Amino acid sequence: MRGVSNGRSIPFLLFFLSLSHQFITGFSDDSLNPKNGTKVDTHAASSSNTGSTVLIVCLALVAVVLLSFFLFKFWQKKKREEQYARLLKLFEEDDELELELGLRD
Repeated sequence: MRGVSNGRSIPFLLFFLSLSHQFITGFSDDSLNPKNGTKVDTHAASSSNTGSTVLIVCLALVAVVLLSFFLFKFWQKKKREEQYARLLKLFEEDDELELELGLRD
């Protein structure tokens, strides 16, 4: 079932597409119809600052998601190892119990 999508990938894709759209529009150039030169410069600096902020937030979000993913996989691996150790211990105890009861030589 690893190849089957569980339905969470579509919302994540839409989220990242909307963030990238906002990032791209943050760098758009509105200097084609300047009414006031200082206002355009202020708006360009503001949109550049906004675009940088969105980029930083996106990178931080990706880093948190990747870290969470790897920590979850690490936790699953540890849990699986603990369950396997308990299973081995369970069978070892059964062997000792059989020997104590004289069911096996």
